Amino acid sequence: MIDIQKIRADFPILSQLVNGKPLVYFDNAATSQKPQVVIDAEANYYKEINANIHRGVHTLSQLATDAYEASRMKIQNHINAKFSHEVIFTSGTTHAINAIANGFASILKTGDEVLISALEHHSNIVPWQMLCERTGAKLVVIPMNESGELILSEYEKLLSDKTKIVTVNHISNALGTINPIRRMIEKAHAVGAAILIDGAQATPHLKPNVQELDCDFYVFSGHKICGPTGTGILYGKEAWLNKLPPYQGGGEMIATVTFEKTTYAELPHKFEAGTPNIAGGIVLGTALDYMNSIGFENIAAYENELLEYGTKRLLEIEGLKIYGPDISEFKKTSVISFNIEGIHPYDIGTIIDKLGIAVRTGHHCAQPIMDFYQIPGTIRASFAFYNTKEEIDSLVEAVKKAKMMLS
Repeated sequence: MIDIQKIRADFPILSQLVNGKPLVYFDNAATSQKPQVVIDAEANYYKEINANIHRGVHTLSQLATDAYEASRMKIQNHINAKFSHEVIFTSGTTHAINAIANGFASILKTGDEVLISALEHHSNIVPWQMLCERTGAKLVVIPMNESGELILSEYEKLLSDKTKIVTVNHISNALGTINPIRRMIEKAHAVGAAILIDGAQATPHLKPNVQELDCDFYVFSGHKICGPTGTGILYGKEAWLNKLPPYQGGGEMIATVTFEKTTYAELPHKFEAGTPNIAGGIVLGTALDYMNSIGFENIAAYENELLEYGTKRLLEIEGLKIYGPDISEFKKTSVISFNIEGIHPYDIGTIIDKLGIAVRTGHHCAQPIMDFYQIPGTIRASFAFYNTKEEIDSLVEAVKKAKMMLS
């Protein structure tokens, strides 16, 4: 069970006023808020052990290195990676996807195919488009249906020996759709393709077990799981990470350097060129500790309550349409993406902001989804474990007021 008031007390930002009203923060799919323990951990790093890592023999460097590598092991345990060197620190999901797309440039040739889905964030579309332009490979899109779900029968038809990598999100940021990735992974492997799972929207709600899933790559961002911005993780199977070339060259990722030839360091350092976001990497471990102390099963159960309650309350508003899967089918996480007939989503978002309510409006970096529905965008309310039903009531009243003003 979640003690919601105790949890809310951990997040200093939630007690502030916005435009003279209590903050209602429903933009968690964009970024999560940070508990005091995470804020303190970042400050304490700079106050107590700030030093560069892996390079110094002095005490502070050793302390910083130990803390950074301890965080890597926390993340390894959290996602159940086989080896800690399969956990690569990145600046976020986008960085991680680009690293793998760049690596596949050495593998793909004209006529090969990259499969992505119609539900992807731009960060899991554009790098693969760029890769196909460089290599002559073809980008193939798994279609979606009106319920905001992928059409798996079409996915299976698209797979062939030409498919070299499938890249799909675990959960849609725009609709909250939970994709059947276990089945998608099995089908990709059946034709010899690798598969990357974009877990940016999944990791705030569940613990991915990468060995059980058997995915080749799993990527996510720290800032969506109560950690700092500028942090992320690329998990890759050891064999794949050894096979792919490094994404960037520089310090740390080398074994030897001469003007004639450079040899690369072993994993994970091969993919971690330059001075990393040391504080961020350490504090990402702190954030996961905090979320695990609440328990992901508890988080999922409570957020599902919020999703059910929010869906029921918002549908009381005449003319309101929700996009994405029906909640009764358990194919959706705590995101409600909606519009009101005849009113632009931006106008609703602007008015309810004046009432202290933060939602996201627009295409949510998922423009092909909006094109599919032939809409300019949606109003997206995304809930986290520190939100309440009372806040949902405030959202509903604010939307009603905005509708009345705009009609």
